[in-house]
Amino acid sequence: MMATSILSKAGTRPRTVLLTSMFLAMFLSMWISNVAAPVLCFSIIQPMLRNLPSDSDMSKALILGIALASNIGGAASPISSPQNIIALQNMRPQPSWGTWFFIALPVCIISILLIWLLLLITFKPGRGIKIAPLRPMKDKLNGVQYFIICVTIATIVLWCVSHQLEHVFGDMGVIAIIPLVLFFGTGILTKEDFNNFLWTIIILAAGGLSLGKAVSSSGLLSTIAKSITTSVAGASLYTVLVIFCALVLVVATFISHTVAALIILPLVASVGQSMDEPHPNLLVMGTVLMASAAMGLPTSGFPNMTAIMMEVPETGQRYLKVHHFLTRGIPSSIIAFAVIISVGYGLMLAAGL
Repeated sequence: MMATSILSKAGTRPRTVLLTSMFLAMFLSMWISNVAAPVLCFSIIQPMLRNLPSDSDMSKALILGIALASNIGGAASPISSPQNIIALQNMRPQPSWGTWFFIALPVCIISILLIWLLLLITFKPGRGIKIAPLRPMKDKLNGVQYFIICVTIATIVLWCVSHQLEHVFGDMGVIAIIPLVLFFGTGILTKEDFNNFLWTIIILAAGGLSLGKAVSSSGLLSTIAKSITTSVAGASLYTVLVIFCALVLVVATFISHTVAALIILPLVASVGQSMDEPHPNLLVMGTVLMASAAMGLPTSGFPNMTAIMMEVPETGQRYLKVHHFLTRGIPSSIIAFAVIISVGYGLMLAAGL
């Protein structure tokens, strides 16, 4: 309801609709993960797509824009993607939510604005296109919806101040149990909802943490870290950040963002700790931001996978082809890389990482 209301206010200008859709995808990714956000956004824009020609550049720009923005949004908050959870596990001390937002939000917003300009230049979606406006849902919020909003806001606030309340709740994961108990206990969520959770992602993240512990305790991580530390000996912090960001960009483009984070982040933390001036948290933060921004292939992340599967209902023809990701996704990744090693680096230093 809220997402539809926002898009209904975007008007009918293609460039405004595209930008609004991208920022909506980023915002939703912050809170419901960048796995669920693109699916929700694609369902919302279906009426818009039906009123556009199937081969319209606007349709392609809209679908690809949502996918790219969802990837970027995967870095926006600690809970927006599994790789962020992995990053937090490799950061000592863990940054607060406020610190994460201070660094990630400007990086995400600037990246999305630049990617939006890229899509406008390459697709030219405004040519001869008339956008059918979305009608906002006029149903009033009921008591259950108000309850969900209150619980959600309270949970987010508790997460933001989790470090100050660590003596009360302990780990941040304990706070996540509160909405689970309230929603399942009141019957808002059912056992069907529980069974439909994306357990594969949870198991992947947990398995990755186990893999990280095994690599560390076996001494393999130390051996690899010593080798890399020797090769970057004498290099500045900025140079090491650029090297790791470039490395994770390449790896995460060909394998999933999460798996790339599982492999590389423990190594980054170890190398950062062994530097003459240790900055492991800065290197981990920069690397995980870059992992989410690897989006040069249809298989680079779940948002891309969802976008490539979008089809014209009448013909079954897909809106996007692989070359759309190669020609827009790779430049978008390079744009995000440039933002992270410039704006992001400055913000991380300012935050004291």
